[in-house]
Amino acid sequence: MECSDSRRSRRLDHLHWPDAASRLRDPRSTLVWPFGALEQHGPQLPLATDALFAERILSRVLETLPDAWPIWALPPQSIGLSPEHRGFPGTLSLSADLLIRLVVEVGEQLADQGVKRLVLFNAHGGQIGLLQTAARELAARAPSMAVLPCFLWSGVAGLEALIPSQELQNGLHAGLAETSLMLALAPELVGPERPCDGLQSAVPPPDGWSLEGAAPYAWFTADISNSGVVGDSRKADASLGHRLNTALIDHWSSLFSSLMVSDWPPTADARRVRGPSTLHP
Repeated sequence: MECSDSRRSRRLDHLHWPDAASRLRDPRSTLVWPFGALEQHGPQLPLATDALFAERILSRVLETLPDAWPIWALPPQSIGLSPEHRGFPGTLSLSADLLIRLVVEVGEQLADQGVKRLVLFNAHGGQIGLLQTAARELAARAPSMAVLPCFLWSGVAGLEALIPSQELQNGLHAGLAETSLMLALAPELVGPERPCDGLQSAVPPPDGWSLEGAAPYAWFTADISNSGVVGDSRKADASLGHRLNTALIDHWSSLFSSLMVSDWPPTADARRVRGPSTLHP
């Protein structure tokens, strides 16, 4: 008899293999893979900040979805691409090639088992572009499965009403938003320091250029911050963190709900499955 806990779990690794075998072949089977990092987050936040956010937000989001929907979480990938934080002890980073290979190798196995959609649910800003590249490579190798690379903070409505515009634009790492969210989710992991750092460069960027944005550069934390913070965490509090938590959960619950009742993305076109040679018989 199947354990009742495995029936209720939204974690793929909590299922028994016969149950996984049937569920993964559902016409709308969807797996969500949370991605974080193991990197410094200033003197006040834990190294696992991004991984913790991805896993806990995703867990709460999946709890809001109907039990019958075929959607599960993979175990979190807690070490990512973090070379920009080298020089701060505790930071560990995989190479870009290794992380792409990891996504492709795991993804190909999931596609072989019948999974229809794989969402890369990423909470580390430093690997957004890399996971988009990995998703494209995987989609080329496993055309039977759609791959959706997402970033936790992208497109979330209402952030501009919660975070001052300057901090929303320049508070890139361990600033007001991340410190507040951690105070709401795991206050026991937050230290007493509240740095404001990394916002004033010895060489200010020329007009139109910035750390991130329309015309960015590949910045390293050690070049611009003594504490490891890039932003202003001085006004961080749990109340703001709870409002951010609600906004994130509402946003992703809505997106996953609309995805799960749809047949999107469309199946792969035969031209890209078979390659260019099919165009010239």
